Amino acid sequence: MDHGTELTLRDIDEADLDRAVELAALAFHRKLDDKEHAFQRAVLRDTTRIGTYDGGTLAGMAAVHHLRLAVPGAQLPCAALDFVVVAPTHRRRGALTAMIEETWRRCAAEGLPLACLWASESAIYGRYGFGAATEAYRVDIDATRPLALRIDPDPRPLRLLDRAEAPAVLGPLYEAQLALSAGRFSRDAAWWRRHVLDLESPDDDDDDYGPLRVVVLGAAGTPPGGYALYRTRGSGDDGPGAVAVEEMAAESAPAAAALWSYLAGIDLTAGVRAWARPADDPLLLFAADRDQVRVTRQEPCLWLRLVDVGDALTARSWAAPLDLVLAVRDTALPANDGRFRLTVDGPGATASWTPTGDEPDVSLDVRELASCYLGGVPVRRFVQAGLVTEHTPGAVRTLDAALVTERLPFTGEDY
Repeated sequence: MDHGTELTLRDIDEADLDRAVELAALAFHRKLDDKEHAFQRAVLRDTTRIGTYDGGTLAGMAAVHHLRLAVPGAQLPCAALDFVVVAPTHRRRGALTAMIEETWRRCAAEGLPLACLWASESAIYGRYGFGAATEAYRVDIDATRPLALRIDPDPRPLRLLDRAEAPAVLGPLYEAQLALSAGRFSRDAAWWRRHVLDLESPDDDDDDYGPLRVVVLGAAGTPPGGYALYRTRGSGDDGPGAVAVEEMAAESAPAAAALWSYLAGIDLTAGVRAWARPADDPLLLFAADRDQVRVTRQEPCLWLRLVDVGDALTARSWAAPLDLVLAVRDTALPANDGRFRLTVDGPGATASWTPTGDEPDVSLDVRELASCYLGGVPVRRFVQAGLVTEHTPGAVRTLDAALVTERLPFTGEDY
């Protein structure tokens, strides 16, 4: 088939930002008013933008936020892909592959060992080495009666906080949580304002839910013990009143119990829905009635790519010693492909990653390695699925013991 002119790659400059917003709206079937268009334009302006052009026409793009991702024991720079689209008129011409390959080149040049994205279609990104690295539950609470608990809630007072004050008050607690569970991004004040608190969003009304509210556990002037970001909807044609939880963090189980009790006790509402919660959320254990607190959906969240496998593995912490040879398959990035000896003396020790000609103990694709990297998926599950090969008996058990983390990784923020 004659596709006409050859596609070329170049940066999308500010003069093409409006066209970029329109292309994203076309690809994701969104109708944008002027305010939403301006908001998306502002988000794109703060990214690195790779464009696919057909002559002078923008036919595809991939934007990159430069973020820091919490991994076990560290925070690493990460290329967070966004606005990855190809015009429907230019599919199957290699545009997506070319933009992804250009992203890898830039990651190497800038020293970014990781890349990540939220996949609109999960079947697409595995072939580029991305693996689903975090998982989330959707949790529904029946709020027609008080929340039944097996523990006593934290007795500190609860207070509503103005959103403009939230970054300064909540930021330290959020950042402390990054050391406890991998998978989330470090945030500056601007990220809090734009991407978390909706302070620059054109419209607070989302599916009949009202504006974002912030509730904090702890008196003013004291470090918060936890917080929740939520919206409420009154009863009407869509059903009884409801609470939608967008984010919740707590320093302890009693602190979490106090916040969940508050959310389930809001007047004129009959249910609470938390769209994304960790798979090991303590709520699922300290709730006294699991008919009242139900997991209604389970799905992968953040997709991770180890752009530099050696740098990624040697930067994270390890829970146990190991000395194994891994045969890694990576058809897109040759520097990652081959046999490498991974050695860790024990917890707290820095890992070493060196090429070797020795026979492998374990063979796996870089995609599966990415899924296991944050500690969310044991390697043995991929062995059971026929996707990882164990050559040396016990090697996978050793690798899993070293990769394990105290808490499961979690990503609740869809940037």
